Amino acid sequence: MPMLRLGVNIDHVATVRNARGGAYPDPLRAAKLAQEAGADGITAHLREDRRHISDTDIDGLMEVLTVPLNFEMAATPEMQKIALRHRPHAVCIVPEKREERTTEGGLEVAREENKLAHYIAPLREAGCRVSIFIAADTRQIDAAHRIGAEVIELHTGAYCDAHTEGRMEDRDRELDTLREMASYAHALGLEVHAGHGLTYDTVQPVAAFPEVMELNIGHFLIGEAIFRGLEPAIAEMRRLMDEARA
Repeated sequence: MPMLRLGVNIDHVATVRNARGGAYPDPLRAAKLAQEAGADGITAHLREDRRHISDTDIDGLMEVLTVPLNFEMAATPEMQKIALRHRPHAVCIVPEKREERTTEGGLEVAREENKLAHYIAPLREAGCRVSIFIAADTRQIDAAHRIGAEVIELHTGAYCDAHTEGRMEDRDRELDTLREMASYAHALGLEVHAGHGLTYDTVQPVAAFPEVMELNIGHFLIGEAIFRGLEPAIAEMRRLMDEARA
């Protein structure tokens, strides 16, 4: 079975920094520590309101990273311009609303198919791998495939929420859907990633899907780092992923 990659999202290191408006903790330092701890890539979401990651952070990440940067962004002209200037390894298109605390669901690709096809074309031409963050739904997967995305990232939030809230029948139903849709997308030739809300308690069932090539995990790891340190927190996630994959 192919190795499962771990992308570490460092957004919420910047959230803590911005709470005081200073320079610490530094997301670039977190990214370098994540690399050393075994992360296969770094994910950073530059939001329209710059609530956590800043433009300067993206500049710095492009300079210092030795692993790929996955640049999460909304499908806006401003973000496209930034991505085309930096040309990161990967660009993940996500839905974004100013009032949300975190990304609440997958991108509505089917309804915006023509617009998104034209939007991602210059990014692909610039050499970026384009990923679309979507719900585990055949309609959205088919649309992502038609517009020319190379990768989809399945939103695992509903599965994780059901587990946390003790709704085990819902959890198992969501997990079955994720499993089926990972297989469906793989059969179309899409590379399959997954992420959102994954913890030590929820990661292994998703990591065991043979079609999933990458997990992107952030908020939980940054929170866990408060108690055990960033490198040990990432190392434990890596261990659980490898165990599930084996």
